[in-house]
Amino acid sequence: MKLSEIADLVSGTLRGDGGIEISGIAPLETAGDGDVSFLANPRYQSQLKTTQAAALLLPEGEWPVEQPVIICKNPYFGFALLMQHFHQIVQKQAAVIHPAAQIADDVQFGANPSIGAFVVIGSGVRLGDNVTVFPGCYIGKNCKTGNDVTLYSHVMLREEVEIGDRVIIHSGSVLGSDGFGFAQEKGVYHKIPQIGRVVIEDDVEIGANCCIDRATLGETRIHRGTKLDNLIQIAHNVKIGEHSVIAGQTGISGSTQVGHHAMFGGQVGIIGHITIGDYVICGAQAGVTKSIPDKGFVSGYPARPHKEHLKIEAAAKKLPEMLRRLHRLEEKIARLEKQNEV
Repeated sequence: MKLSEIADLVSGTLRGDGGIEISGIAPLETAGDGDVSFLANPRYQSQLKTTQAAALLLPEGEWPVEQPVIICKNPYFGFALLMQHFHQIVQKQAAVIHPAAQIADDVQFGANPSIGAFVVIGSGVRLGDNVTVFPGCYIGKNCKTGNDVTLYSHVMLREEVEIGDRVIIHSGSVLGSDGFGFAQEKGVYHKIPQIGRVVIEDDVEIGANCCIDRATLGETRIHRGTKLDNLIQIAHNVKIGEHSVIAGQTGISGSTQVGHHAMFGGQVGIIGHITIGDYVICGAQAGVTKSIPDKGFVSGYPARPHKEHLKIEAAAKKLPEMLRRLHRLEEKIARLEKQNEV
């Protein structure tokens, strides 16, 4: 692919020879002949002096480099577009139904189904066009998917799960398992049947080994464009707004509502029955115990405004010396009091 074609693909401005051939993408430190690389994080700017890349995607500005350059408003997005061009977004398998799959008689397939070995598909299931189901998946009764859906090996969809178009679910994730609902009477916990469902909207991606519980009543819903990392727990009746991103080992308790474009770092914990606003950022390991308004930025446990948390952390580092000073002052006061008694 010529560099000029790459410039068109990423809607960038070419500076230099657009006729050179590009055959791959690589990080600055390992790129070589035929590779295009990119700078999206200023901390790696020093590598521009030593990179052997044939061409570079760079943000707006003047760059003292010898290689041809494509100037992009967002080089990281340009990198994403290139990766999509050079590499398939999802792994594909042949558009056939494997004879070892176990499929109910009334399952409805769209065009070009790809169903791997040892897949089990229950009664009443409807699959859209170009759906790829890798070996060992389970799709329970009355599930429904849109078009261009990919389920990697050992994904489990319990009954009544609904999935939109272009959804990707990675291995080991379980959608539609029972929510954690029990009523206590005289010291004994009694199970509350979980009869709601799970709805995953278009363009959602769910990482490996995530659990999204069905609602007690109604639905648990992940809105369009949201991306979940690995090992995430979404409890019953949770709703997550569109285009949110949630990092690994996060847990969201039941009936919590998350707004759109939220960003959660790893190991965030959120209690149930609260509301997280739009454009909220929760730093890694934040313990969220109350609702957060739109555009809030919280961190720490319990979660508090990020700047306040930083001040508390800075003060905490001074505590050992403050304690030593306090002890010295206490000793001095004790001596003075003893002298006064004499």
